[in-house]
Amino acid sequence: MHRRSLLALAALPTAARAQAFPDRPVTMIVPYAPGGSADVLGRVVAPAMAEALGQSVVVELRPGAGGNIGAAHVATGARADGYTVLLGSLSLASAPALQTIPFDPTQDLVAIGGLGAVASLMVVAPGSPFRSLADVLAAARARPGAITYGSSGPATGSHLAGALLAARTGVELTHVPYRGSGAVYPDLIAGRIGFLLDGMGSSAGQVSSGAVRALGITSLQRSAQFPEVPTLAEQGVPGFEFLIWLGFFARSGTPEPARAKLEAALVHAMAQPGVQEKLRQSSTLPLPPSGAEFGRFYAADVARWQALVGQGKLARLD
Repeated sequence: MHRRSLLALAALPTAARAQAFPDRPVTMIVPYAPGGSADVLGRVVAPAMAEALGQSVVVELRPGAGGNIGAAHVATGARADGYTVLLGSLSLASAPALQTIPFDPTQDLVAIGGLGAVASLMVVAPGSPFRSLADVLAAARARPGAITYGSSGPATGSHLAGALLAARTGVELTHVPYRGSGAVYPDLIAGRIGFLLDGMGSSAGQVSSGAVRALGITSLQRSAQFPEVPTLAEQGVPGFEFLIWLGFFARSGTPEPARAKLEAALVHAMAQPGVQEKLRQSSTLPLPPSGAEFGRFYAADVARWQALVGQGKLARLD
């Protein structure tokens, strides 16, 4: 038998497995703690994806290291066969620029599609003298470094949002990290820090209760939940957008038929009224569910944080 024929026969089992995908449950790795937005939304979309795939989608939590432990498992530990997918987040774009991690998400992972994104609210204490973004920027220009913003920790969304705002407006702001967003609010309300840019998942309740005031929102459009709150873009920072996003990835090298079936399952899930309603209730904005579109979105976010670090506007953590 010719060598070419032998090679063709050897490839048949792999090709057949790819075409038969999936013939067993798919595992969704959520690299964050239970009860968080990634866990909640992952469990919302998993049954709808399972319906399209004809197999169960099992949510497995692997928290730690800001999401890097679970992400590393998919990027370097799981087989590239489509049976293990990662529900990744903003940290997959920012981490490579900010610190040394044991994998390269831009090379070791391939985008399947976007799940959704949450904007942040710029909030201040009820008694704060700041009534708008313009007030904050004017104070920062008058006293460089004197205006502080809190965060739930280094490299978290609230830290990145503040650094991006400082870079886009050219002002000097001082970052004050805390251990989690819950620890920030007492100091914010007491006036010990100037402001906080916090995801709507935790800030919306604080605004609704009157504990804090919202000066702006980081999406390009106003929120249906708080239509009276202007975007930062319309307050003099054209095009400003900061979103805490979630999307699906598989290990690079995953066969195209398997990747395409995962993408189709996600597209199906995102079209379900029940899924759309859950996203709306959590103030989650839609992202492109197609792999190509979401891949471009992800690449642009990676480039943004690399540029900010390269320009000295955001310091590395190591």
